[in-house]
Amino acid sequence: MNSLKIGTYAGLAWLLAGCNPLMTASLDTFKAAVGGPAPLQLSQAQVDAVPFPQIKVTTVSSEGVMALIRQRGDLQFWVASGKQVLLVRDGLVVRTVGLGADLDGTRWQGQSPFQQGLHHVPDGYRSTRQIDLVGGYRLGVVVTSHMRRKGIETVEILDKPYALLRVDEDIESEALGFQARNRYWVDPENGFVVQSEQHLTPALTLTITQLQPTRKDAR
Repeated sequence: MNSLKIGTYAGLAWLLAGCNPLMTASLDTFKAAVGGPAPLQLSQAQVDAVPFPQIKVTTVSSEGVMALIRQRGDLQFWVASGKQVLLVRDGLVVRTVGLGADLDGTRWQGQSPFQQGLHHVPDGYRSTRQIDLVGGYRLGVVVTSHMRRKGIETVEILDKPYALLRVDEDIESEALGFQARNRYWVDPENGFVVQSEQHLTPALTLTITQLQPTRKDAR
């Protein structure tokens, strides 16, 4: 955890030193809001003014912007100026920090379908992963996954339309008494996850939108 803090907080220091209005927004909007999050008013000019790829992240009670400040192999470190952190691999969030009911780790039994690209995953594909939860210190919780291809849908980001392949993932954990449906909208040509709704734990759901969706390999 110390190495994670050093790497991410170094990038955070840069963000705080040179915040534009878009990055400053994440200081406040990731705090719990009564009645749901106030929507961020984002513009292409604000996004372009920050020299890092950015994502918009929404929970049931908050909304903010994160910047990609580090990449180690296929693992991406996304940071908000409120010190929240997402670790993302191939479009799937595998760890969170500072969001409350945090996900502490994710491991696949066999190959991750996200590694091969969701545009290549056949309809009905099944897989299994294990997750670690901060709440209750539960380790190695088994989660089963069932993928279904739903066809091409149009998603609008910063007033621009994108034709994306939607893939639904039904997940279930008997140990947690938990089941949910994750949704991913991916580039049908290369599998880049442009937008997603991910149920990471029974108490943590994130909607993630790439604010620079034409950038296929954000580094």
